[in-house]
Amino acid sequence: MSYLLPRLTTKKEVDQAIRDTAELVLVLRFGREHDSVCQQLDDILFKTSNLLSKMAAIYTVDVDSIPVYTQYFDITLIPATIFFFNGQHMKVDYDRPDHTKFIGSFRNKQDFIDLVEVIFRGAMRGKVMVRSPIDPRNVPKYELLYKEI
Repeated sequence: MSYLLPRLTTKKEVDQAIRDTAELVLVLRFGREHDSVCQQLDDILFKTSNLLSKMAAIYTVDVDSIPVYTQYFDITLIPATIFFFNGQHMKVDYDRPDHTKFIGSFRNKQDFIDLVEVIFRGAMRGKVMVRSPIDPRNVPKYELLYKEI
């Protein structure tokens, strides 16, 4: 399904999307087109893109084509979904150590819709961090590995 979502292929395109997406939540899905979990997530993103068109702009980014952002956002597990609002990186408290990105796929469309809505409403109130509305049992668990500490 990633072929149905708009794709950003260069650093310049990602920079422009972050800078120019105004009054909408920018959703960037970092992953690989042929990864099965990425395909599952892309299916959810595509099916919700029309419903969320007044709140969000959704793009896919291949982790291999733009390694500078893969490094910058410390994307070691894919898919990773990152949110922005008016150029500001939005953080979400998922009851996990990393608030900068959502790792893995959402369980269902409603989880993603609820999350985008909470981010949108929080961002409109000036918040840069919001609490996730997703049931903690539906958030994938993973271990953070810190390098060079």
